[in-house]
Amino acid sequence: MTQQARHPQFPLHENILYFNHAAVSPWPRCTVEAVKQFADQNLYSGSSNYLQWLDTEQELRERLRWLINADSVDDIALLKSTSEGLSVIAYGLDWEPGDNVVIPAGEFPSNRIVWESLAQFGVETRQIDILTADDPERALIDAMDARTRLLSVSAVQYSSGFRLDLEKLGDGCRRNNVLFAIDAIQQLGALAFDQQQIQADFIVADGHKWMLGPEGLALFYCKSEQRSQLNLKQYGWHMIENPADFLQQEWRIADTARRFECGSPNMLAIFALHASIGLIQQTGKQVIEDAILNNTNTINDYIRSHNNYELLVNTHHSRMSGITNFKHSKQNTHELHTYLSAQGVQCAERGQGIRLSPHFYHQPWEFEQLFGILDSA
Repeated sequence: MTQQARHPQFPLHENILYFNHAAVSPWPRCTVEAVKQFADQNLYSGSSNYLQWLDTEQELRERLRWLINADSVDDIALLKSTSEGLSVIAYGLDWEPGDNVVIPAGEFPSNRIVWESLAQFGVETRQIDILTADDPERALIDAMDARTRLLSVSAVQYSSGFRLDLEKLGDGCRRNNVLFAIDAIQQLGALAFDQQQIQADFIVADGHKWMLGPEGLALFYCKSEQRSQLNLKQYGWHMIENPADFLQQEWRIADTARRFECGSPNMLAIFALHASIGLIQQTGKQVIEDAILNNTNTINDYIRSHNNYELLVNTHHSRMSGITNFKHSKQNTHELHTYLSAQGVQCAERGQGIRLSPHFYHQPWEFEQLFGILDSA
């Protein structure tokens, strides 16, 4: 590949075309610099600046609150992963035999296994086919009954990129007195998200995809009125009021979402994600969404114009995301993925096809090179 101008925040090697943000994103330059500076502080002065580190931690909570438009920073906790957040919900609620959870069929295992594990308590997991339904949101809502305790959905389906109308689902949950949980990992950082309109009870998302951060640090949002409804399964020094008072005997669980953080914060990941969300803030949520949808459309237009390829996604504007998926009419998908990878195209084999997931920073020449490689396939 001929070296051409990259976005200054993403100086990837010349032999890489990165279209895999729905898996793990590359870090932007600002995030790498933040981690280097944090490492230097540890090298030369240890934890002397810990109080300033705590300021960065609090700023990250505020940036995450901004990202989802939550009511209060007190609703934001920092956990290890999407799976941990969903487990906090699943094993924090009081269940009775005969209760059920509704989820879409074909969910990423994080939003399926945790609910299926509740079968030991007599809880049913209802998996609803949304991709063939005339009205996917209505299909999920109609699957609820008097014993439905919770609806849990991925905002965007990881394989097909199918985007749900979260506000409609939130309305349905409130009418049916059902809790609403969202795995937002394939939306946050890519598409606008407004918790005050959606009114979810819980939102979870690791930072290593569209938020451009590291693995191992996740947003966990819990609506204030639901915090005390989740039984705690982990305890430690960090989840109590006045955690710096190590001698207190009459301790009390924190009123904020920090109650779900039992131990020491992951400061290295906090510095990284703080910088990554800062880049998203600086660029603008709407600018990023418009660029991503335009980039996805560019790929979809190419696939539609070539008889050898078939789109496997819903291309209605309201259903689109940063994910597209396609297959070759003759070539085996695994062989095509192997070929693309050998040509430097970072992508994923998902479902029946090849998943591409561009971010906002891609340059026009990157699509030209991608399409040239697809032509040669």
